[in-house]
Amino acid sequence: MLEPLVATLITSAARTITGARSLWLGCAPQAVQRIYFANHSSHGDFVLLWASLPPALRKMTRPVAGADYWQTTPLRRYIINRVFNGVLVDRERKEPTDNPLLPILDALANGDSLIIFPEGTRNLEEGLLPFKSGIYHLAKAYPEVELVPVWIANLNRVMPKGRFLPLPLLCTTRFGAAFTLEADESKEQFLQRSRAALLDLAEELA
Repeated sequence: MLEPLVATLITSAARTITGARSLWLGCAPQAVQRIYFANHSSHGDFVLLWASLPPALRKMTRPVAGADYWQTTPLRRYIINRVFNGVLVDRERKEPTDNPLLPILDALANGDSLIIFPEGTRNLEEGLLPFKSGIYHLAKAYPEVELVPVWIANLNRVMPKGRFLPLPLLCTTRFGAAFTLEADESKEQFLQRSRAALLDLAEELA
């Protein structure tokens, strides 16, 4: 089995290059089904977040990624499908009736934990883009699954767009308090609360 070795090499390299620190501030790293949602500034975000989890949690946690990027080359397909067991989402809906959340819902039904990025695309600026509604629909479909905000700090500065070699800066993944969708909470209220939970973690780093 080559894939576990490749995963170990990738995660070890990610931690070494970034000097990553994992800070569990609001919850403990428990083996329960969760949706880890984070800010998104680099294609390496999910790798660093996945590497920040204890080995037992990595085995049950799958990154959600765009098929349009990860299916373009044999190497990318191998990494996302065989090494990380990713959940691929078609962001270019070919038919109006297609539900891009279906692969994610299937993964949740299977008991998997997930890594998602509610901004929907990489944010190369400071701050946080408005959240897409997908995280709300997932929370509504599986209200028993915990949602955990994770702020990834400095990764966009370690490996800025267009740079081949990383810069020697420390990265931090900060895990906030777990929460679930409240019974009477609207989509707008939930998205605002989720976004605020993530921004609170960023402010603690300032």
